[in-house]
Amino acid sequence: MLECIVKEPAQAAVASVIWLHGLGADGNDFVPLIPELRLPADLPIRFVFPHAPVQPVTINGGYAMRAWYDILEANLARKVDESGVKASAKAVMELIEREHARGIPYDKIFLAGFSQGGAITLHLGLRYPKTLGGLLALSTYVPVPEKLAAERSDAMRNANIFMAHGDYDPIVPLSLALESKSLLEQLGYQPQFERYPMPHSVCGEEVVAIREFLIKRLRAQ
Repeated sequence: MLECIVKEPAQAAVASVIWLHGLGADGNDFVPLIPELRLPADLPIRFVFPHAPVQPVTINGGYAMRAWYDILEANLARKVDESGVKASAKAVMELIEREHARGIPYDKIFLAGFSQGGAITLHLGLRYPKTLGGLLALSTYVPVPEKLAAERSDAMRNANIFMAHGDYDPIVPLSLALESKSLLEQLGYQPQFERYPMPHSVCGEEVVAIREFLIKRLRAQ
């Protein structure tokens, strides 16, 4: 089981968000976002921030850092560490099942992730055998696009997907995110896709949109 930072709400949780950080960061990265979301008191959410395993990253000269999978070259779409993606997806699946075992219905469990974490969110979330509450994929892309059509699950055919990207992202090009959006649309998904005038980061407008996405999905259930 992945080591995690868990932030419990003041009241018993009715939903869970499992939030995956980006390359080289750790679970602490998005903890400060919780108060910024200003979620209503009647929607108590447990936030789970796992730490990715430490492993060598090829593009960084083999330097070991927290990573959900290896980055083999600068062109993220050309060569993908599929075995690493699958290993992390399996580890995050265990976290989803733990939340369910703790009493959270599958449709109130959300997967969120930034950059590499967002790639795992899309990879695992669209293949999950149960209907999850939603997927939040920030500054990211679909990591193994050629296999999604064959491997996606029926349970997530109508997945609630929020995607956000910066127009000036030098790490994950906007063009790659738009390709992922188009792929999802071709497969029948209807992702909410937001663009912001920012680099590889998260902005205030985006936080508001995330808040609205979570509240809308939870209120609808």
